[in-house]
Amino acid sequence: MSGHSKWNNIKGRKEKSDAERSKIFTKIGREIMVAVKEGGPNIDSNSKLKMAIAKARQYNMPNDRINNIIKKNSEVDNSNFVEQTYEGYGVGGVAVVVKCFTDNKNRTSSDVRYAFDKFGGSLGSSGCVSYMFDTKGIVVVEKNDKFDSDSAMELAINLNAIDCDDDEVFTIYTDASANSVNEVVSAFENAGYTILSSGVEMVPQNYVKLNPSQVETFNKMVDKLNESDDVIDVIHNLEESDE
Repeated sequence: MSGHSKWNNIKGRKEKSDAERSKIFTKIGREIMVAVKEGGPNIDSNSKLKMAIAKARQYNMPNDRINNIIKKNSEVDNSNFVEQTYEGYGVGGVAVVVKCFTDNKNRTSSDVRYAFDKFGGSLGSSGCVSYMFDTKGIVVVEKNDKFDSDSAMELAINLNAIDCDDDEVFTIYTDASANSVNEVVSAFENAGYTILSSGVEMVPQNYVKLNPSQVETFNKMVDKLNESDDVIDVIHNLEESDE
């Protein structure tokens, strides 16, 4: 989730090239690997895996590929892989959190530091910017011809949602747990709604606005970070235009 561009990011999924989609699939595959490593391959007892699979399907990852990743990682020892988080600032003071899953910390650290240094950022210590974000469960529902705002709001309230945002899309905020997210997703799908995205995300408390030149530089840094297969997600508080 990046600034005010949540809806644009969702729409952009359909515009990805084959190369970009392959890169996204690789990163989601890492998320599935993490979930299997932590909770096993049974989707019924592993809420984190269930959430990762839902994300994979939102990006139209083929079921065969999803199942192969689960099978492979339930049969091999992935103990050499660890989750790693890096924090720092991009150009103009934008707070950045980089989530990684790696079997080589030195390689990943070098790649992340290079991206920050190359594009005017600075890598900081653990905790230097994460306090600027709130972790929440987020479910985004499509507002199509069958969507009814009052019914959706009532359903969200009955599910003990923390908050809702009724804009171009209907966004539900829940507790920061896979169980809460999965419960909302299941309830809304069973009620006939279309889920655009779901997950546990870090939401900025405040946003930083940059000039066009700085935005271009910052986006280059994010692109460079995302070139690494070790990087699962790049979270930041840049206020992005919806244009």
